[in-house]
Formats: sequence, structure tokens, C-alpha cells
Amino acid sequence: MILPVHTRLREHLTGVIAKLYSLEPVSLPGLALDYPPNRDLGDLGTPAAFELARRLRKAPRAIAQEVAGAFGTLEGIRQVTAAPNGYLNFFLERPAFLRDRLAPLSSEPRRDSGKAIVEHTAINPNKAAHIGHLRNSALGDTLVRVLRFSGIPVEVQNYIDDTGVQVADVVVGFRAIEKMSLADVQKIADRTRFDYYCWELYARVGDWYQQDKTREQLRAQTLHDIEHGGNENAEIAAFVADRIVRCHLDTMARMNIDYDLLTWEGDILRLKFWAQAFEVLKSRGAVYLRTDGRHAGCWVMPIQEDLGSTPNSQIPNSQGPQDAESQEATEDAEDDGEEREKVIVRSNGVVTYVGKDIAYQFWKLGLLGRDFQYRVFAQRPQGPLWATCSANGASDHPPYGGAAYVYNVIDVRQSYLQKLLKQALIAVGHPEGAERSHHFSYEMVALSHGTAREFGFAPAADSEEARKPFVDVSGRKGRGLKADDLLDLVIRKAREEVGKRNPELAEDESQHIARLIGVAAVRYFLIKFSRGKVIAFDLEEAISFQGETGPYIQYAIVRINNIFRKLQERDGLDEAALVATLGQLPAGELTGDNGHELWSLVLEAARLDEVVEQVIATLEFSVLAKYAFGLAQAFNAFYNLHPSRSSILNEERDNVRRWRAAAVIYVRDQLTRALDLMGIGVPQRM
Repeated sequence: MILPVHTRLREHLTGVIAKLYSLEPVSLPGLALDYPPNRDLGDLGTPAAFELARRLRKAPRAIAQEVAGAFGTLEGIRQVTAAPNGYLNFFLERPAFLRDRLAPLSSEPRRDSGKAIVEHTAINPNKAAHIGHLRNSALGDTLVRVLRFSGIPVEVQNYIDDTGVQVADVVVGFRAIEKMSLADVQKIADRTRFDYYCWELYARVGDWYQQDKTREQLRAQTLHDIEHGGNENAEIAAFVADRIVRCHLDTMARMNIDYDLLTWEGDILRLKFWAQAFEVLKSRGAVYLRTDGRHAGCWVMPIQEDLGSTPNSQIPNSQGPQDAESQEATEDAEDDGEEREKVIVRSNGVVTYVGKDIAYQFWKLGLLGRDFQYRVFAQRPQGPLWATCSANGASDHPPYGGAAYVYNVIDVRQSYLQKLLKQALIAVGHPEGAERSHHFSYEMVALSHGTAREFGFAPAADSEEARKPFVDVSGRKGRGLKADDLLDLVIRKAREEVGKRNPELAEDESQHIARLIGVAAVRYFLIKFSRGKVIAFDLEEAISFQGETGPYIQYAIVRINNIFRKLQERDGLDEAALVATLGQLPAGELTGDNGHELWSLVLEAARLDEVVEQVIATLEFSVLAKYAFGLAQAFNAFYNLHPSRSSILNEERDNVRRWRAAAVIYVRDQLTRALDLMGIGVPQRM
């Protein structure tokens, strides 16, 4: 990793400049470090002389020369030069740099920044997960992984809206359309793919409402029953939500996605979290009761002018993780446009979605003064998965909530509501809580026309939709793409490719490899685009072994492993033994005797921690994806050089062969770490 070198160099350079020019170190600007355009100029560089020129009234070149002369020695730095253009350039001790990074990794010290809570997935527990949920979960899980990689403890939460209208509609379907009791629903769940069954039932309920709008009164009654409990509708709702959540967990486990805590909305209501938050909001004047106008009888929150309107997705009515909630956000924003106020509690006493979210956000930040009870939801090899409950909780649960930072991974359509959460925190006297609350927004997922045809969603050739660059995915239009259906097809296509390349493999091994490739194809595709960009998922592009894809990066690692397998079989030298010999070998291959290609590969591989810092600062994971792809490309370009400059197996000079092998070991390890940050594993063969 390169950041420890950056830190030491900045600290030393700051001291040199402060002493040389009699300046206070705290008065010096942060020293930027970058990479010269080629390794002949140096390995690291800084424009510090330009930043000091006006203050010292000297030419940058003169300052650079003076600083280079006064630099002295620093472990890991071989040479300091002042470039004619005024840059200061640094050459690293290349052999020692590589040997240090091939040593066993010590556990990274935790930062003193406190715990972060990342909430992602949050699928309504009324039907199967769809492709939009996969983007949410892939981004959220990658955020968890990069935070942990950088030493930040993370608590992963999945919010379960078990009291919402979506669950109520499925209960209406079972009770009013299918005339089922709880026992009947349980039997259906045991003999069907229940999340798929509920998917179809939910669509039927929507059509049933359309035929007679008065039927929506049954939805309102069912919502009331669910919220108050003690009746069969509430029991069916609880069963449906529990069983569907378990289906969702199975789907996400296929994508290497897991959680620490399932937070159930019903517990927020039963434990009176909202009542507590409501009293705080009223006492601080953050909400007030309207006595006239169309919001008479409602408790409302004045909207700050800078909140603006709700950003619209680039795909109207698109398939997203929280369709109904996003619709509520949009409608409320439009309704409140003139009066500039948001309804928090309706005139009938029902709290709106944002009200429950305010209470939840207060709890996440440790500002509510109340806590859940907790139960074990499922047992896993890595330990129990915990869930909230409102009674009879376990006493030996881990501590939850009370985070220093909160990241809510929710699509772009909910930007308005997420800003209201910050406004509520400021209004009750916690501006620091608002600063520590982050909305990780992202755009929707569509399908390429080719992929839409694969799933039977292609629009009519003469339709307006056929002329669009992508095909909208919408359950309401009958084009809802279930997540498991997508994964099944991608894995099947990967299995076909593995079979062509490795016909001798046993079926179970081929299937295992295909699953790894399939997950890489989907996760990388969902991450590689800017999160503000609509994705048109293309099956053939995602699964390709060529181009900017997950399988391409996997293949680079498999290729490196094949080289070492052959090297070990021929020379009887394993990786640990090879690395142990490097200290006694001439290192001209790294220091430039044969060009800088090998060293450039090592230096680029070392930038992973720097890239992760950039990813955390910008919440833009396409940077990580493109870094991994670029490093894989760089390895392939290096290995395709003339054999005299890149070959390992055919290189006759032992010291050259070993340094090349060591460098490529490091590249492989960093590529593997980069893929792991994206939730992607590496097969033994491809």
C-alpha cells in the first residue's frame, strides 16, 4: 500500500520546509503528492514549491532546489530531485518497497472515528427481489467493505418495512381474492417459491383495485389491523414478511451480501420511537399543527428553501428498491410546493413515512434515548444474524445504533426525504448529526434491448419504447425482472463458457466456477458506472471475458496463478520461499536496468489504499472498478511485451525471473483484494 509512504513523506517534507524557511508547520498548506508522468522523472512528486512561491517571493525552481538540498534522508526514499519546472520528485527504494508489501499483512489499526452504520437493501417484504435491489445492495455492500478496509468499524443494517402498504396489499390478496386463512398461507409458502408467488399475487391485487376503487378501503382497514395487531390479518402479515425476508436473504447471499441487523418498522411503532421523536420535534418547534388550509389538522414541518424539489429518476416509473415510498416522496414534494411544508402526521393521526424515518435516524445516531430489544433471526457460520423486536429480547446481544456516521443507501428519488432528515436533526439542535448523515443516492437500472429480448420484455418494434436506448424495467408494466432469474441466467451462460474452455471438469466444479463468474459479472457491472448514471444492464457485455468486466479481472488473476503453478511444478519453489530469497538478489529488474515496466506495475498495484480513500471521500465506486480493470490491463500489457522484458517461465536469469515473479505476486494479491472489496471471488480456473 502507498498511503503510509505518503504520510511519512508529507511529515518529513513539512518539517524540512518549516525549518528551512522559519515557518510554523501548521501554517503550511497540505502538501499534495502525485505521480510524475514517467518513472524516469521519479516515483512521487509534489508541486509544493509552486504553493510557496508567492509567500516566499522566490521562483518555484529555486525553492525546489533548496528543499531538495535540505531534504536529508528518509527511510524508503532513495533520491530527491528538483525538476527544471519546479516540481520536487522522489525516487523510492524500490526493492525494499516491494519486499515490505509482500510481507504478511498485519491487522490494520482501527481509526478513532467511531462506528459507521450503513443501511442498504431495504426491500419491501411482499415479493421477490428485483434487479433494482441488486444495484442498491451491491453498492451498499461495497461501501461496507471499503469502510472496513480503511479501518472503520461498520454496522450493516437492513430496514424491513413490515407494516407498509405493500405487505397490506399481499394480505388483501390472500384474504379477499384467494380467501385464505393463515394456515392456508403457511401451506402455500411451504410448497411454492413463496416470494415468486407473492410477486404474482401483488400484481393481481393492483389490477383488482383498478376494477373497483372502493376496494382500496380494504387496504386501509388491513393497514390498521397490521399496525394494531391481535388479529388474523396482522398474523398473516407477520408471516408473509418473515418468510419473504428469508427469501431476500437467500438471494443476497448469492451475491455475497450479508447484514448485522434487521431493523423492523413494526418495532419502531410498537416501542413508540416515533412518539419520542415527535415530542422532541414539537418541543423544539420543528413541527407545528396546521389549523387551516388543506393541511388542517396535520402536523407539518416547514421546508427550508435550499431543499429544492425531488430529483426525478431518468427512468419514470422505473423498478427501484422502494417504489411506493419513492412515489410518496414525489407526491408529497409536489403537493407541498406552494406551502413549503411537509406533512409529518396526517389529520387522522397516521404518521407518514418520513416521520418514522426521522425516529429511525435519531436512533441510529444515538439521539433518541430509547433502544430496541433484540432477537436472533437466523444462525450463520460467522455468527447469528440479529433482528429487532419489541418484547422478550435476548440479553446477550451486541450493541447496536449510536453511530458516529450514518450512510443511507437509497435511490435518487428519495433525495428530498433524506434532506428532510437532515433538516429535522438541525431543527432539534443536532447540526453535527446532520453533518454525519449521508445519503448515498444512485440511479435506476434498465435493460439493453438484447437483454430485454432474453427475458421476453422486448417492446414492439414499431413502438416509441423501441426507439429508446434502453428498455424500462417496471413490474407495473409487466416487465419486472426478478433478481434470482437474472442470476440464474448469468450463471447458466457462464457455465456454458466454462464447459467450452474446460470440457474435462466435473459438473460440480464447473458449476462452482460458473457461480463465481456469474456473481462477478453482475456485481462489477452494477458498480462500474457512475452511481448518478442509469444502467442499461447488458447480459452479453457483463459476462464477457474481454473488456471492462468482472470476469476479465478474474481471468488476469487466474492467469497469474497458472504461471506460479507451473513455476512451482518445474522449480519446486513456492511463493513464500521465493519472496524470502529477494533480499540477496540483484534488483536491476526493478531499478530500471531493463526499463520501468515491471516497477510501474508494482507502483500502480500499491495504489489500492489510495483509491479506497478516494472512493470513501466521493462515494463513487466506479473509481474502484476502473482501477481494478486498469491494473488487470496493465498486467496483461506487461506480460504481452517481448519475452526478454516480461517472461517469467522462460527467463533464464534466476534473479530476473524471481523479481518478475515477486512483482506479479503482488499485482495478483492487490487485484484479489480489489475484487474482494467489490464482493467478488476468484475461481481456480476459467
